[in-house]
Amino acid sequence: MNPPVLIAAGGGGPIIPNFGGNGHAYACEQANRLFCWGWFSHNWSGTLWPALRQHVVLVLIAVAIGFAISMLLALLAHRFRPVEQPVIAFTSFLYTIPSLALFELLIPVPGLGLSRATAEVALVAYTLLILFRNILAGLRNVPADVLDAARGMGMSHRQMLWRVELPLALPAIIAGLRIATVSTVALATIAALVDNEGLGVPILSGINDYYFKTELIAAGALTVLLAVAADGMLVGVQRLLTPWSRGRAA
Repeated sequence: MNPPVLIAAGGGGPIIPNFGGNGHAYACEQANRLFCWGWFSHNWSGTLWPALRQHVVLVLIAVAIGFAISMLLALLAHRFRPVEQPVIAFTSFLYTIPSLALFELLIPVPGLGLSRATAEVALVAYTLLILFRNILAGLRNVPADVLDAARGMGMSHRQMLWRVELPLALPAIIAGLRIATVSTVALATIAALVDNEGLGVPILSGINDYYFKTELIAAGALTVLLAVAADGMLVGVQRLLTPWSRGRAA
């Protein structure tokens, strides 16, 4: 949250944050520049770093739960095709609900209210369609001749799944994880409306403070950097887990 602001002499608008009420301010804030490194360093440990950690936790929980649910549903649909269309229909319906509306609809549900649980339920819901479709597409795109060779070697259905289908489906699965993770990083900022955590808190505070822009820019930049870092890490994981695709690309 923003600290109190000092008012310009003569009745002008707010020009500088008043750190600790001591009346002293940095020259950057006095000039009301676009971005003030002094404010950033002063508020890093108390505001921005805790918000960044909370944001990471929100995203990790949502993506992990969404991935587990989607993997289970995709394996079921891969084995029993009639399962696919109902799952696609339901997850598509969830995905089309505007995020603000979904958060508001979840608040009255018993046991949720204004809490992290409400935020996580909504964030998980938005990952399901992306992850389910990518996992299922990856499993179904395994070449038929590879599966025939696995059967000829005497592999059971379970062995084929773990040793052949899932490894070959990894590029599509991780592609889905990348999309779901980056979109969840973005949506988690809106979750601050129901759960006072994450980078959405300083972003909303910065939006409310029309005159001082540093908080909004800093929190927004951290959100973008987090999304880029998460995407880069997943690309690295894919390269480690699928060395054969690396060799093919070369």
